[in-house]
Amino acid sequence: MEAEVAAGELVVRASGAVAAVMAIEGRGRGEPQQVQVLLRAGVGRVPAAGVALGFGECSVRVRGGVVLISVAAGKLSIGFGELRPLLFQPVPLARGLQALVAASVGHLVAASGSLDPHGARAYVVGLAELVLRSALRTELDRADALATRRRAAVDYIREHLSDPALAADRIADALFISRRRLYQLFDDGDGVSGRIRAMRIERARELLADPAQGIRGIGEISRQCGFANAAHFSRTFRKTVGESPSDYRDKLLR
Repeated sequence: MEAEVAAGELVVRASGAVAAVMAIEGRGRGEPQQVQVLLRAGVGRVPAAGVALGFGECSVRVRGGVVLISVAAGKLSIGFGELRPLLFQPVPLARGLQALVAASVGHLVAASGSLDPHGARAYVVGLAELVLRSALRTELDRADALATRRRAAVDYIREHLSDPALAADRIADALFISRRRLYQLFDDGDGVSGRIRAMRIERARELLADPAQGIRGIGEISRQCGFANAAHFSRTFRKTVGESPSDYRDKLLR
């Protein structure tokens, strides 16, 4: 359990993998039997062997500085599909929330011998839901911030496509972010240069398909799209589209 989550991170898992996948992909109404919240928290007064507390469909395990909270999925007021941004990947966990879990679980462990099972179960469900909702809000805010920066980067690229010198360093400087951060915005496999190339080809296709641009030469269009020369443009266009720029234009405008 200790190796499954790093400090400052939260991992959300689910039992009943088939139902979980169906719910995530929107292919059915199934949902997992349990949702598990795994995080590191310094819970005091826990023996080296760890502690395991069970309250009906809910349980809390603490061992080696790691807390595992398991709750019945049906007990949560938040739908399983809404948890998609948190599932099966490490999610940053705010220190305040981590401290809250440590204190809450510590009190639960200390008083476990005198707790009403039904009340304790409600307490565990509430704690799990608090963690999930807080982490979800943080993750959605982070994703929204990334999307905003990505749009800004795409807008900058679009405005400067005609410049053959357009590259990652210049874009990063314009957005006041590091080069590494810029590459994180385009981690879809194509990278920054791939995105620039794709946008240049897309602009070229638009120009080649425009009857008003029919009198312009291929070399002129290649320069407007930021290619260093017509030969490079033609090779890249053919590789991407499957035909030469001239053939593409003739097919659409004839």
